[in-house]
Amino acid sequence: MNPALTATAAATAREALDAGRVRADFPCFARWRAAGDTLVYLDNAATTQKPQAVLDAVTEVYAGGAGNIHRGVHRLSQRATEAYEGARETVRCFLGADSADDIVFVRGATEGINLVARSFLAPRLTAGDEVVVSRMEHHANIVPWQMVCEERGARLRVIPMGPEGDLDLDALEDLLGDRTRLVAVTQVSNALGTVNPIGEIVTACRRRGVPILVDGAQAVVHGPVDVATLGCDFYVFSGHKVYGPSGVGALYARREHLESMPPYQGGGDMIRSVSFEHTDFAPPPQRFEAGTPNIEGAVGLAAALDYLSGLGLERVAAHEAGVLDHAVRRLSTLPGVHLVGTPKERAGVVSFVLDGVHPHDVGTILDARGVAVRAGHHCAQPVMDFFGLPATTRASFAVYSTVEEADALVDAVAEVQEIFA
Repeated sequence: MNPALTATAAATAREALDAGRVRADFPCFARWRAAGDTLVYLDNAATTQKPQAVLDAVTEVYAGGAGNIHRGVHRLSQRATEAYEGARETVRCFLGADSADDIVFVRGATEGINLVARSFLAPRLTAGDEVVVSRMEHHANIVPWQMVCEERGARLRVIPMGPEGDLDLDALEDLLGDRTRLVAVTQVSNALGTVNPIGEIVTACRRRGVPILVDGAQAVVHGPVDVATLGCDFYVFSGHKVYGPSGVGALYARREHLESMPPYQGGGDMIRSVSFEHTDFAPPPQRFEAGTPNIEGAVGLAAALDYLSGLGLERVAAHEAGVLDHAVRRLSTLPGVHLVGTPKERAGVVSFVLDGVHPHDVGTILDARGVAVRAGHHCAQPVMDFFGLPATTRASFAVYSTVEEADALVDAVAEVQEIFA
């Protein structure tokens, strides 16, 4: 369990979240209950359910009259522009960025990483240069760098991981050198739940003058994030993992980087002027948002961030830590259940395997008992290879998760063991 979150839980016990009241904000649970179905949803690391506030915000974009942004003088266009740019300001506040101009809307963390790989790294990368990632990265934080390295004749280097699921930061110091052009690392592992010491990693990069990108897709939903305090150069996250819509996310980047980066895509709304001889591009962030964007997605994302902030991110972290700790302790008592990774700090996720039972069978049987988990390699095959596993069963928790749901998970896993005994 995360000691910091344990302390938070103790400090805020009198203000603990009422999970029952929170669940009432999410219509999907009431619908399943009304249909007589059980839904213990523990696949939140893949995507989260959406509160009514988000559904209402997305609906209002269309119900109030659809308009395109930035280019119209009529009221519907102005209304859409205000909502879209207001959403950018909401993201800025949520991340603690200095300016809304430091926020680029993207389709998700994956596109944000690809944008940095193509617009920031590729022009600076030459044969013999190096890019550093960690062993525990999601494929989205491996493949884009790998592609650019192969094109430029550069080398992808990897921060090793120990058997507990923690990164070897001493090895990071050895990996950073004169040819290191960028470090990209996850803040929270989607496969193990490991909370990485991003502050220490950023400090190590700063000493060497190496830019760093932080993949926050699994982090922003579990507690406060302040990019100014972190000191990172880039930060990415996805809306659908933080109770918002799919197909939208955000990239934070330091202003000096954005201003030096060429456009990622070409099209409308990312230009100042166009002729057949030359195009003059708009300043950031518009430079990186070609075409009509996901307006309703941005507005829905802002509603999700407002909802989460309204609950209190420290309270959210404390609640989730309590449920996760309960699940980890109970799973640890089952004979034949092996937790994959025992990191110093964990958030949101516990992965495990059962003796003699493939994770896909575990997931299928649990689903028949109303418990939704993820079974597979979780887009983190290097992690699976490290532990010598083809896959794991992963349970991941959210603000609406309860201790009773953790118990339902453990009871269902025990039933699987009985079936295969």
